[in-house]
Amino acid sequence: MCALRAAWARRNLDFRFTARTSRETMTMKPTWYIRLWYTETPGVWGIGECAHFAGLSAEPTEGFEAKLNDLCHSLNTGRRIDITRWSSLKMGLETALLDLENGGRRVLFHGQFTEGESEIVINGLVWMGSTDEMLARIDEKLSAGFRCLKMKIGGVKFNDELRLLDHIRMSFPPEKLTLRLDANGAFTPDNAMSKLEALANFDVHSIEQPIRAGQLDKMSYLCENSPIPIALDEELIGLHDPTDMRRLLYFVMPQYIVLKPTLCGGLSGAGNWIKVADEKKIGWWITSALESNIGLNAIAQFTAAYAPELPQGLGTGALYHNNILSPLTLTGDTLRYNPEGTWQIPEMEWTEP
Repeated sequence: MCALRAAWARRNLDFRFTARTSRETMTMKPTWYIRLWYTETPGVWGIGECAHFAGLSAEPTEGFEAKLNDLCHSLNTGRRIDITRWSSLKMGLETALLDLENGGRRVLFHGQFTEGESEIVINGLVWMGSTDEMLARIDEKLSAGFRCLKMKIGGVKFNDELRLLDHIRMSFPPEKLTLRLDANGAFTPDNAMSKLEALANFDVHSIEQPIRAGQLDKMSYLCENSPIPIALDEELIGLHDPTDMRRLLYFVMPQYIVLKPTLCGGLSGAGNWIKVADEKKIGWWITSALESNIGLNAIAQFTAAYAPELPQGLGTGALYHNNILSPLTLTGDTLRYNPEGTWQIPEMEWTEP
């Protein structure tokens, strides 16, 4: 009987430009990979990305590499290990197992997407920055043909953001361009409603996380009374039990949820969220979270399996100038998988515990 073996490696990804998250400025993103193979067929291996995101993930901030090493050691020795709280490890492990089970070709979900017969429409992401930076990024996305823009707000003065939205709507009415906003918890319970009312003048499709996560009574009130549909994002991070998922959504009753599999319990966790959301007819879309093309490939194939109708948030693969070459292609606002394309996974220093 052949044994399962595991190893892990770390690699740094460099941004094409300085990316600003809601918490920090980034020029480089470290990521980790897990590799699985059977001892009798070492040439066939599966790979998954463990894209730990310190400061945003609910995972412990210390000891990530030690936990990853422990996970690989447990796989190599047949010992059980609990990684419930380590969402990115779960994501990487699930991806690597699916890859290995399907022959180590990075095709995790067979279907029209991986056969090149369907595509995923995505939104254009406009990062936070100065007013001039955001205006330039908006114009760039519109020129590229995006029909749905997701604009992060809360990074500059609110009146400046209103002027940016006015700039968009002057040239692109709602029937030509869908506008999504992401506040990343920038509003307070006291000013959220007045800001939502001001933003509603621009025919906004939805706004993610207007106030910080953890204020469920206030978020429930906003979801019920906001003139703009509300999507939960950070509110979902750290919940793993379907009972807790159901309790949250049934209490808050948002119009949408935004799923980042790396942060929401891996592919299986995202699947649980979708099941609960569908029970209450809550809309959803899936978003990548600064993964390389290894993680993005897994998320895209998982997403395509649901044949989504709404634009998804899967455009972050173009952020890196040293990303892993893959069959994923991004043209305008559509993400496709080229079945004739190739993977070029660079040599890495693999650690086998």
